[in-house]
Amino acid sequence: MEFDTITAISTPVGEGAISIVRLSGEEAIAITNRLFQGKDLTKVDSHTLHYGKMMDPKTDTVLDEVIVSIMRAPKTFTCEDVVEINCHGGLVAVQRVLQLVLDEGVRLAEPGEFTKRAFLNGRIDLSQAEAVMDVIQSKTNEAMNVALGQLDGKLSQLIHKLRQELIETIAHVEVNIDYPEYDDVEEMSHEMMEEKTSYVKDEIEKLLQVAKQGKILREGIKTAIVGRPNVGKSSLMNSLVQEEKAIVTDIPGTTRDVIEEYVNVRGIPLQLIDTAGIRETEDIVEKIGVERSHKILQEADLVLFMLNYNEALLEDDRKIFDMLQDMNYIVIVNKTDLEQRLNMEEIHQLAKGQVLTTSLVHDEGVDQLENALSDIFFQGNIMVENNMVVSNARHIQLLNQAQKTLEDARNALQMQLPLDMVQIDVTRTWELLGEIVGDTASESLIDQLFSQFCLGK
Repeated sequence: MEFDTITAISTPVGEGAISIVRLSGEEAIAITNRLFQGKDLTKVDSHTLHYGKMMDPKTDTVLDEVIVSIMRAPKTFTCEDVVEINCHGGLVAVQRVLQLVLDEGVRLAEPGEFTKRAFLNGRIDLSQAEAVMDVIQSKTNEAMNVALGQLDGKLSQLIHKLRQELIETIAHVEVNIDYPEYDDVEEMSHEMMEEKTSYVKDEIEKLLQVAKQGKILREGIKTAIVGRPNVGKSSLMNSLVQEEKAIVTDIPGTTRDVIEEYVNVRGIPLQLIDTAGIRETEDIVEKIGVERSHKILQEADLVLFMLNYNEALLEDDRKIFDMLQDMNYIVIVNKTDLEQRLNMEEIHQLAKGQVLTTSLVHDEGVDQLENALSDIFFQGNIMVENNMVVSNARHIQLLNQAQKTLEDARNALQMQLPLDMVQIDVTRTWELLGEIVGDTASESLIDQLFSQFCLGK
């Protein structure tokens, strides 16, 4: 499959040591060679680096000193000729080199187009392509390991194995139906088909058992810190983030808006959200913040509900307890360094989940909170066997659908329905698994997936 030559900046915008302009396509080396002062790039070995200067042929002026990487097809990421021009970091140098390349007729790449070409040229399948973005967006070592396992093809290999098992079963039924006179082909029975599909069913169930944890590793736990004003929500945010992200004062209502930050707690990615204190207020700005806090509360996966050890329980606190009845939450009683005015026995009666005590001003109780969060997630152990964890929401949805169609097939077998009818559900399962690796994915789906990638990847 032949494509035109594309280019894009493949490093983040801003000042740095280097910035990279990447080209991919049949003309990548020849075009770069016309702009490069140094060795003849058309004659150098593949996978080599070459120092030189990028020249503007119209003015014969030097735009930048560069090191050019030459990688020849097919042993490249895209399976095409790839050139990477390593410029000086910064906005001006890399933009000048990019514009120089564009002036030579090279097309600016679309988001994710380099990875899309790797997929279309057979270098990787769709699940591996999606893993590229997961690697980039990983927020913990565990999430990175899962993404690398998927990029390495572990999930792809299993999916291809399951699809092969199903297609052999489908083919066996087809032969029995179309060529009943063949005596040397064993006739497929209901028992045989149930036996052959049971392996696929069991493997799908194994993947789905850890899929929830995998999704959390990939996306993080949306964790809201709630409570009345001045109970220590911002102090807890700063303590977990280990940085002064939120303003901390003794004045109630200091936090007027929602503050978000990702934090790695014992390998667990938390999307930590410090909300405005929930209370009745006439302050217009604070009231908007409280309304946003209510909305965040409804969307959270986990809530950290903070109370003040130095204050008696108020009606605002009881309202929050009522709001949390059907949610996952941990009660944190803060300011234990002050005089006790809170009835702890009442708190334990109201709270369904854990009750922890902290004195954030003295940095006490944070370790116990981190242990509690770790215990909630994977019961304290993040053990990913062979990195075989499904973390992508699209994959999880397809596996759930495949499990459903396979269950329909097995129910039909138990009802002794004709095998050609059962085969419809088995074939649909095969197609759904194929969408994970891209074998049966539509062109519009592929375009939509790669449009989410960053430019230059």
